[in-house]
Amino acid sequence: MHRVLCSTGALIGRPNGRDWHLLNGCRDQLHCDGFEFMMYDTWYDDWEQIADYVEGLRLTIPTLHCEKCIGEEISLRGPGDWEDAFRKFDQNCRLAVRLGAKLMVLHLWDGVTSDRYFDNNLAAYPYLRERAEKQGILLTVENVVCNQGDPLTHWRVLQKQYPDAQFTFDTKMAAFHDQLECMYLPENADLWAHIAHLHINDYAGGYLDWSHLRTLHIGDGRLNFEKLFAFLRDIHYAGDYTVEATSFLPDGVIHWQDLNRSVDRVRALLNIGG
Repeated sequence: MHRVLCSTGALIGRPNGRDWHLLNGCRDQLHCDGFEFMMYDTWYDDWEQIADYVEGLRLTIPTLHCEKCIGEEISLRGPGDWEDAFRKFDQNCRLAVRLGAKLMVLHLWDGVTSDRYFDNNLAAYPYLRERAEKQGILLTVENVVCNQGDPLTHWRVLQKQYPDAQFTFDTKMAAFHDQLECMYLPENADLWAHIAHLHINDYAGGYLDWSHLRTLHIGDGRLNFEKLFAFLRDIHYAGDYTVEATSFLPDGVIHWQDLNRSVDRVRALLNIGG
């Protein structure tokens, strides 16, 4: 059965102080089936306290989004100087275990550095995957935007070296690189056997349009989700869907109705009611 998840990053961010206590009561406010828990770089000292609190809320959290800066740290430091990055990654894995998550989304490259030193990120991947697997976690690499190459090419390189690599596919990030439509082509059919998770977000910009790199609710951009979901039905995609669209304004107030609108739209596209 398909599950429609909400990213906790859509609810909690800098404008509301990254206050994890805001998760209290969100299950009653939202129409989702569970959550993708977003780890932040400012939470490492408090991660056990966060785990205790979130465990007490008894939320369904099948997926954890690994803290994003790890990929950039790996890029900049290079092989032989990954101890701190691996330590942080291990904390993400332990948090996932505490929260019951079995799948982790990883930005293998990220930040200003992005994919400039992709070879470093590629070299670190097997170590990260091994650490995750020891905790019973499926590690998936997201098609994060690039400022040097493109995510689809990096996926192919990763797949060539590690044929069983698994991925998370983000619609906005694909559209940013003009790679959403090409995912329907026969030559990319094999990739879908490796895509274990989906991020469903709209996008209003064009090719490499950095000024519009914002995560939008479904219907607020230009993406053809009817075509996407028809394709997903045809290939019998069986994984979960996460809505990540930012749902708080600069004042930090959460707009639950906007997030529910996207969740309900995904449900309608899946023909599962809601």
